[in-house]
Parts: sequence; C-alpha cells; structure tokens
Amino acid sequence: MPRYTYTAVDLENKKITSEIDAKNDDDFRMTMRRMSLVPLKYSAISEKRSSYKMKSKDVAEFCRQLSNMFSSGIPAARALEILKDTTEKKPKLKAMYETMYADLMKGVTMSETMSKLGRAFPELLVNMFASGEESGQFERVTQNMATHYEKEHRLNGKVKSATRYPMILGIMTIIVVLIVFLGVLPTFFDTLKSFGELPPFTVLIMDFTEFLQSSWYYIIGGMVLLFGGTKYALTVASIRLTFDQFKLKAPLVKKPLRTIYTARFGRTLASLYSSGVSMIRALEITGTILNNKYIESQFPELLKQVKSGEPLSDSVQKINGFDRKLASTVQIGEESGRLDAMLESSAEMFEYDAEQATEALVALMEPIMIVLIAGIILVVILAVMMPMVNMFDQIG
Repeated sequence: MPRYTYTAVDLENKKITSEIDAKNDDDFRMTMRRMSLVPLKYSAISEKRSSYKMKSKDVAEFCRQLSNMFSSGIPAARALEILKDTTEKKPKLKAMYETMYADLMKGVTMSETMSKLGRAFPELLVNMFASGEESGQFERVTQNMATHYEKEHRLNGKVKSATRYPMILGIMTIIVVLIVFLGVLPTFFDTLKSFGELPPFTVLIMDFTEFLQSSWYYIIGGMVLLFGGTKYALTVASIRLTFDQFKLKAPLVKKPLRTIYTARFGRTLASLYSSGVSMIRALEITGTILNNKYIESQFPELLKQVKSGEPLSDSVQKINGFDRKLASTVQIGEESGRLDAMLESSAEMFEYDAEQATEALVALMEPIMIVLIAGIILVVILAVMMPMVNMFDQIG
C-alpha cells in the first residue's frame, strides 16, 4: 500500500505534517475527512523510500544475520526488531529496518516489504526471498544468499583493490610531476640561463615548466571536467554499451573481466535455479546483475533461444563476454542432471581464476608506474645535466 506524506490543518486551524498509508488518492482524501483534516499538500512517497541502496557488505551481513536468527528459531518480525535495535552507526540502514519491521507487524511478507523499498535490495535477493516464502524453504534461502553475497563482496573487494592501487600510484605520479616542475626545476633555471645557449631539450623542459606555472589551474580544471564529463557520458545508454564492449577487448583487463562476469553469472544462476526458480526467470534476473551492458544486451536473444528449446550450453556459448569453459561446464551439468551443482562448482573455479588474474594485473601495474616515475626523474636529470656537460666541454 502506498504511503503518503501530507501537510494539513485541523478544526482548530493547527497545521499538522505527518505520513499515512492509503490505497490511492481517493482513499487518502476520505481518510483525511474521517480524521477531520483539510490537506494543504500531499504526495505519495512509495518511490521516495527507494532512494537508499545497500552496499554489498551490508547485504551480506543482512543475509547472514537473518540466516543465523532463523536457524535459532527466531521469527522474521523479531529478527527485524533485533536488527533495527542493533544498527546504530548507520542511520539510513536503521530507518530502513524500522520500516520493514513496521510492515512485518502489519502482516506484510519479507519479500513484499523489501520490494516496496525499491532499489534498496538487489532484485536477485527479493526474488529469492519470495521463492523461499512460497516453497517453505526460507531458512535455506537465507543461508544460500548469505554465502552468495559474502562471495560477491569478497570478489568486489578484490576488484576495487586492483583499481585502487593504480589510482593511488597515478595520483602520486601527478603530485611528483607538479612538485618537480613547479618547485624543484625553477630553482635551477636562473643558473642554467647563465650558461649561455642551452640545449633544445632543456629549453623545451623550461617552456613546459613555465606553462605549468602560468596555467596549472586550467589544467586541474580541465582534468576535473574530463572526469566529470566521462562519468556523465557513461550514464548514456549507447556510450555505456560501447564502453562495456571495449572493456572486453582491452589487452590488460579483458581476461580478468571476462572471468569475473562468468563467475557472477554461474553463481547467480546456480543460486536461483537450486532454489526452485524457473530457468527462464532465473536467466532474466541473472541478465540484470552482471554490471556489463554489452553482455546484458545479448540476453534477450539467449532467452529466445532457450524458450525455443535450444540447450542452455549452446546459447551460452554464443554470448560474447563469457569464458569459453562455461559452455562445457553447463553442457556437463545438463547431461548429468546436476546443472545447479555444476554451475556452483564452475563459479568457485572462475572466482579463483578472477582473483589470480586480478592479483597478476596489480603486480603488472606496479613496475609500469615505477618505470613511469623513473622516466620523469630521468627527464629532470637530463634537463639539468645537459647544459652543465656542454659548459664543461666548452671549458675543456
């Protein structure tokens, strides 16, 4: 049922601002009349409640805590009451648990109240909880989802660590360049100019330094605009699609990314299928959580092929973006009748491969950044030493 926020006046002309549940606008106005209130303004806030999105770590903790409490015989309403009372450091999360607890006390199911919160919970989790409620295996579903999101959080952490390290080195490189060219080199320029005619390389470095001194704020502003413009451009569907396709071809990152997407597909599909979700619905949900628009754009054709009776292994093999070993694993699962187990096993394998590939990428980035910094230092040394060498040759 939608929730309305309103500002109204009572019979004593006292202004009141509050919230109330109502089926629709007509029901809301009838409720106002029964309460002897005259609404000044009101609006449905069912969509507003979906502004908060839980992080993968919070989702994993939520599932694990529910799993532990359900296995101890604690009912859902009491579990949410405990969660809201023990979540103090995250006000938004606490407020969301309070809303869920209030809904559960009204008889709303867990999946329904999660769905009402919009983007707060992943669609996969909402569907899995609904499946658990229908099948009577809610406790088992929470255990599976706890394991699923713990692995997802660990894999996301690996990816973030892999991208964070080059970013830190890149920022440090920029800082070193600014310090050297704006603070160190200018102290030598007056001395170098006294040597007479300077080598072209030294003149070039001096001109570049003077340019940085006079226009550094334009450069920083341009970098900020470039970053912001790129971030905005990736919100455009066509640009994001092209960018995600490019990532799958980029030399250094294509292998770890393909492995990560494959692991995510296998683990999610296994979790859904083993919980009783139909294959078509499981594929529809899985196609929305891969975080790559190019791969996701190929899922409508995959669904069409599976609906027409084509084996899943043949359809998966045509997806550009998955590891080639995935199709063989799915085929073995189809032939043996243990598709969910094979998908889970392959997800474990691909997650391990993804971690190894990510660590290798980080190990490769370190010497590249070190060589880059060494190159900058070499440029500085050459710019300063070349005039001195020329001067000594002239003296000789």
